[in-house]
Amino acid sequence: MASDYSSSPITLNDLNPKVLKCTYAIRGEIVTHAQILQQDLTENPGSHKFNEVLALCDHPLLLDRSETKALFSADSIERAIQILDQIPCRATGAYSHSQGIKGLRDKIASGIEVRDGFPADPNDIFLTDGASPAVHMMMQLLIGSENDGILCPIPQYPLYSASITLHGGTHISYYLDEETGWALEISELENQLKTANPGVLAEANQREIVEFCWKEGLVLLADEVYQENVYAPDKQFHSFKKISRSMGFGEKDISLVSFHSASKGYYGECGKRGGYMEFTGFSPEIREQIYKVASVNLCSNISGQILASLIMSPPKVGDESYESFSAEKEAILSSLARRAKVQEEKIPAIVSGFTQFHKQFMDEFRG
Repeated sequence: MASDYSSSPITLNDLNPKVLKCTYAIRGEIVTHAQILQQDLTENPGSHKFNEVLALCDHPLLLDRSETKALFSADSIERAIQILDQIPCRATGAYSHSQGIKGLRDKIASGIEVRDGFPADPNDIFLTDGASPAVHMMMQLLIGSENDGILCPIPQYPLYSASITLHGGTHISYYLDEETGWALEISELENQLKTANPGVLAEANQREIVEFCWKEGLVLLADEVYQENVYAPDKQFHSFKKISRSMGFGEKDISLVSFHSASKGYYGECGKRGGYMEFTGFSPEIREQIYKVASVNLCSNISGQILASLIMSPPKVGDESYESFSAEKEAILSSLARRAKVQEEKIPAIVSGFTQFHKQFMDEFRG
């Protein structure tokens, strides 16, 4: 028997060069170290009311037990029953429609309408295993060759550059202006046509982007997974769909895809793999193709679908779980805001320290 892989029928040279070229910096040494720190989270992991509903849906027999009412809030029990009634066989282990369970998409559409103040169609929504598969799905749909470019902000989330490379497209970078609150200069986009946004875009800046995409006939891919993470008191999240509709652009005027995920925000349920994309402004022929791509993967996991519907329709005033849910949400967001403030205050000192060290080092080196 060979002691190495010299007789293996496949080597790196046989693999798709696009896979070899692809990098994904979101998994690396920092993540490895973070896994060690996970032990610190075991004492107080938190328990969103979303998980109550998921537990009841995953084990429906609990609904028939008398002690369940003492363990779960009344609105969580009611919500679980409503969801199970919409699932084939009333179990989370079955396949669903490739776009996701219709009743759950209805809930998400209602949540989008409440958020934006404009109609949302459940048939425009594709439930996915987090936002990442939705991004890959769109890249697969839009990229035909390296002649197809995707405009992407710098700094950016590694998913975009990796997926663009993996699907054979060309990554076209544009840079954000730190001095204007990480805003986007339209001239920068125009220059890139000729040759991850760390902040909250101003509404006027969003309007410029929508106008630019409409004028140039571009598809607007909006990563809106951090819509809950707005800490500046003078900032507010506005979806690109809300902006485009408020500008008078209708369904047939601009092609827009919005991504959202249960992995981010105050929920942070990364392992549940819940997410969706809202797909508007595309012809029926294009819709058929995106549905075909979704169908290849059969459907996203049912628990993730349920979670995606829950984050868009959380407990409301009057529900038994509302006060505890709101308190936990506020505690998480306040904690994140405090950490963001610490970073804002301390990073200049760190940078100054590096600058001073560099100057001292160079003086000694030259001497």
